[in-house]
Amino acid sequence: MKETSYKIINELGMRYPALESIIPEIKKAAELMVDCIKSGNKILLCGNGGSASDCLHIVGELMKEFKIKRPLSEEDKAALKAAGDDGYIGENLQGAMPAISLVGVTALESAYANDAAPDLGFAQQVFGLGNKGDVLIGITTSGNSKNVIYATKVAKAKGLKTVILTGNGGGKIAELSDVSLIAPESATYKIQEYHLPIYHNLCLALENEFFG
Repeated sequence: MKETSYKIINELGMRYPALESIIPEIKKAAELMVDCIKSGNKILLCGNGGSASDCLHIVGELMKEFKIKRPLSEEDKAALKAAGDDGYIGENLQGAMPAISLVGVTALESAYANDAAPDLGFAQQVFGLGNKGDVLIGITTSGNSKNVIYATKVAKAKGLKTVILTGNGGGKIAELSDVSLIAPESATYKIQEYHLPIYHNLCLALENEFFG
């Protein structure tokens, strides 16, 4: 990664001293995500409740401009023009880092819960969408959410890399993941308060890497 991307991550520890101890792990997570996108792969995300909202938030920061302008290349604009664009699409689309939230797929989730197994909804989506080289980001404040754990196991079986945002000492999921970002708290709302700057920082570092 670029030195400026590492600098962005280091600055997180200055703003949030309690997170200083996990800065090396945050760098590892960023490296996995950068390698994933550079190789043409994608990022999948899952979590429950407030963590589900965090998944949607992260996708929003990766798939569109966060802090840095992301104009399309002239090559992309030319391809759009050849497809009939009068210039409007090419001027308004933005560069994106491919990310898919596995939460909010209501029809599939409810059908799978009703017809098969209610705690395997994320795992089924990882099985169907995940490819070797992708990254799964699982968010669970307890580290013990069964549906996120099952999704992580399926990800490992399919050759995905796994990054977990958790707290509470890591929980059961920490030993399964390639990188565990463990917020130094045990209360759910306090863990979530740390998760936001952690993933914002990751998104900033990735955006700098590809669009800075």
